[in-house]
Amino acid sequence: MMMQTPAARPAPAPGERLRNAMTCDVEDYFQVSAFAPFIDRASWPERECRVEANIDRVLGVFSSGNVKATFFTLGWIAERYPEMVKRIVAEGHELASHGYGHLRASDQTRAEFDQDIRSSKAMLEDLGGQAVVGYRAPSFSIGADNLWALEALAEAGYRYSSSIYPIQHDHYGMPSAPRFAFYPNGPDGLLEVPITTAMLMGKKLPAGGGGYFRLLPYAISKWMMEKVNREDREPTLFYFHPWELDPGQPRPAGLSAKSRFRHYINIDRMENRLAALTRDFAWDRMDRIFLK
Repeated sequence: MMMQTPAARPAPAPGERLRNAMTCDVEDYFQVSAFAPFIDRASWPERECRVEANIDRVLGVFSSGNVKATFFTLGWIAERYPEMVKRIVAEGHELASHGYGHLRASDQTRAEFDQDIRSSKAMLEDLGGQAVVGYRAPSFSIGADNLWALEALAEAGYRYSSSIYPIQHDHYGMPSAPRFAFYPNGPDGLLEVPITTAMLMGKKLPAGGGGYFRLLPYAISKWMMEKVNREDREPTLFYFHPWELDPGQPRPAGLSAKSRFRHYINIDRMENRLAALTRDFAWDRMDRIFLK
């Protein structure tokens, strides 16, 4: 695989802050990969869905902070809540694909993956009335063992992916991947935009959101993102899920201690921390920041 980085991004004008990419993975609490061993996929249709109310909360935070973002949306969610999808688009946000049913890319064959990314793209385009050019694999499940998935995305008409997290993690990660946006197969192909990491004493630290953002004190996350903007002169890529703003969500029985800790840690503080991010940094959609 060829790894070519894009040309240097122009520096902000004097007095202008570097724009960072804000992203939301639109899925419900019972669909997270860590819950898969404890929640039968067949039970999804009978479970209480809270995503619509949580997206309302997210859109409220973004409206107050004058933030435009990219929403990587599951097809399973979109077909059940089409008006929610239309509202995301109507408020000026980018609609992107998170696949259909939150199946990890690494658990699919090439044919299965191809069908998943094409069908979800078509569904979202029909509902949103705009081209869908971005994709994020569930649980950042594209890595060294299935880089063919990036070729499949390009062939399906996607222009960029945000599916690689260049860290070591028990559920995902490709530590050898570049830290910033790169072309896996040359400048005429798909652009991969990894989740942000900050360097400290030669080690990559997760600085792009998710459970790490809830676990660490806000000041540390803010410092890491500022470090990337200041020292690397690169935009940060932040992600979160709507269920992270929902401390009242149901708590399924039988979860492991690790899954409970990761999912619920500081979940009651997330909305205020997200609002703080909208004040402390400049944000925009992924397509506006990374695509020519």
